[in-house]
Amino acid sequence: MAKKAVKVKVWYDREGDYLEVLFEKKAGYFRETKNDQVMEKVDDKGNILGFSVLKISHLKKKPLEIALA
Repeated sequence: MAKKAVKVKVWYDREGDYLEVLFEKKAGYFRETKNDQVMEKVDDKGNILGFSVLKISHLKKKPLEIALA
């Protein structure tokens, strides 16, 4: 059985040094994570819709790893 392609929307604002990745285009809101640099976007049931990363250019020396709830 063929897998369904997953579309991901990625948006980067160079001036704001902000990266946003959305898995689903649905209504939701951003909430904090354990990392001050990362916010996760969730719907009203808590399902993950995407995430954002502030100060993305500061990640040049090491990767960012965080669990989304």
